[in-house]
Amino acid sequence: MQFERAVAFITKKLASQLSSSLTYHSILHTLDVYEAAKCIGENENITSKEMKLLLTAASYHDAGFLNCVVGHEDESCKIAQNNLSNYGYLPDEIEQICQMIMATKIPQTPKNYLEEILADADLDYLGRDDFFTINDKLYNEVFVLGMVADKEDWYRINIAFMENHCYFTETSTKLRLAKKENHIKQIKSYLNK
Repeated sequence: MQFERAVAFITKKLASQLSSSLTYHSILHTLDVYEAAKCIGENENITSKEMKLLLTAASYHDAGFLNCVVGHEDESCKIAQNNLSNYGYLPDEIEQICQMIMATKIPQTPKNYLEEILADADLDYLGRDDFFTINDKLYNEVFVLGMVADKEDWYRINIAFMENHCYFTETSTKLRLAKKENHIKQIKSYLNK
């Protein structure tokens, strides 16, 4: 498994080819999810091989945005399937990676430990200090795509989404849940003004 080369390939492609209208689903999001997955994986004491599979999935999880917005997870899997064998990944490893990618689809439905870690990494920002900065990038992206009417509409969607969201791993629950709850209160306070 040529892990570093597989990650470098998709990272370079995302950095140079993603649409500039993707203010949230940019290379920065992919790098952020990679670092969050690494942190959670280390705290959850996964093996070295599991870490490589997890970080490969993190690197490829939004590659589908190169080709489409709707159904990007399926497209991300196709990109992984078409490329990872070139880097020595075995068919069962590629299948594991695709299952992790699909676990990030909203609503998240992870079926095993590594899928839970990637799902948590993908939404790690919900419980971080940079939440509002990142959330504004996502708002700008969905507004341009015509998916929300205005900021008030966006905050109502946020509240519903965040109240239904749960972290799966002990690490994310411990590190992110309290701050996520605080962000929900802040958004509700904004709407009540």
